[in-house]
Amino acid sequence: MANLKSLAKDTAIYGLSSIVGRFLNYLLVTLYTYYMPKDSGDYGISTNVYAYTALILVLLTFGMETTLFRFANDEKYKPDTVFSTAFATVGTLTAVFLLLIFGFISSICNTLGYSEHPDYLMMMAVVVALDALQAIPFSFLRFQKRAIRFASLKLLFIILNIGLNLIYFVGLGKVSVFYVFFINLLCTGFITLFFIPDLFKIQWHFDGSLLKQMLSYSWPILILGIAGILNQVADKIIFPLVYPDETNANVQLGVYGSCVKIAMIMAMITQAFRYAYEPIVFAKNKDADKTEYYASAMKFFIIFTLLAFLGVMGWMPVLKYLIGANYREGLGVVPIVMMAEIFMGIYFNLSFWYKLIDKTIYGAWFSLAGCLVLITINIFFIPKIGYWACAWGGLAGYFTAMVLSYIVGQKKNPIPYPMRDITIYFISSIVLFGMMKCFARYTVLPEWALFLINNALICGFVFMIIKRDLPLSSLPVIGKKFKK
Repeated sequence: MANLKSLAKDTAIYGLSSIVGRFLNYLLVTLYTYYMPKDSGDYGISTNVYAYTALILVLLTFGMETTLFRFANDEKYKPDTVFSTAFATVGTLTAVFLLLIFGFISSICNTLGYSEHPDYLMMMAVVVALDALQAIPFSFLRFQKRAIRFASLKLLFIILNIGLNLIYFVGLGKVSVFYVFFINLLCTGFITLFFIPDLFKIQWHFDGSLLKQMLSYSWPILILGIAGILNQVADKIIFPLVYPDETNANVQLGVYGSCVKIAMIMAMITQAFRYAYEPIVFAKNKDADKTEYYASAMKFFIIFTLLAFLGVMGWMPVLKYLIGANYREGLGVVPIVMMAEIFMGIYFNLSFWYKLIDKTIYGAWFSLAGCLVLITINIFFIPKIGYWACAWGGLAGYFTAMVLSYIVGQKKNPIPYPMRDITIYFISSIVLFGMMKCFARYTVLPEWALFLINNALICGFVFMIIKRDLPLSSLPVIGKKFKK
């Protein structure tokens, strides 16, 4: 229980930078969709370019974030040496990347359809390079359990980014995707400066033999990362390439890209959980009760992500106003994308069995299988049903990877997950969501009445959680008020 409380505390701190931070950053979607004309396709361009940068960031970090935890927790190695070796590796990859981008910028822009805007790609190349360099120091902060400093820097970036966007878009009337990229470059560069003092405190030592072991561990994680990020961004990369109406592709991608941002609250929760859970898992691997701990963590992760799913669905009458009216036609994809994100979060939790036994190649195969399903659905169905294929492809891809990881994991490194409880919660949440949809579709109740009904159904799910697994007396701080 003490470890679970520590996990909850760290998740809350990381959540400040992830959930709260991303919510604040989500307000930029509101800004862009209210100020950027839908027909300009600017938001679609932003969605497409950021999809490429997400993929490149995975390539440049080369799985070194997780690898750092694995080897820094090994008593045979000094943490500073592990950090030095990881940072040198990422730094070398980043330098090569920038040389290639700036050396072949014209050809790259022509290939990607940005021949008239090479400045977009050059700015974002520098941004992703700096993000890759920051990734290792940020991971080291997590290893050192310096959650507050981690969260502070993440929030500082968000606040600075929002402030500059408000100045440019609202104050100066600079309504262009150029300023989206330019502001990102300024903010990323500024945050990078904060790591300079930390780098001077490191006892630098590059270990070639250690690097070989780290690369042996990290390359399957790289494949896993590539497949994983493709599950998130492949649809946004593929869409402009296969959508039959080239002139309207960025417009439709902008609609899809803006609406799925509502579903990203699930990604925020998963990321906050990951930041706290990943270091603990490797440290916990030495304890006798590790499998019970992993099983409990999985159950509570699923419970609270399903609660978040119902919360977003129930509050959709309010949340829809976060997006400009011209972009709301795509809101129907939100529940599909949110459920896909839940499957992704479960898959992340399942992934530790092969990370802990140094068999990360399994993760690569599972993710590649899911990615293949996603890409196939996107290529064949985007021309027929547009961005709906993106949503269903993501759901099918994550479901495939999740199921494969569970089946193989229970044979290779079994963990007693409480499948009966998990199934009950899943069925209950789907039934409650179905009731929300039925009230909305088959009644003539006003929107405010539907909103009240939705909240009553959400409260029912909360009551179920309290009754079955989380009595109020067990909660920190307020729990003592409910103890008998």
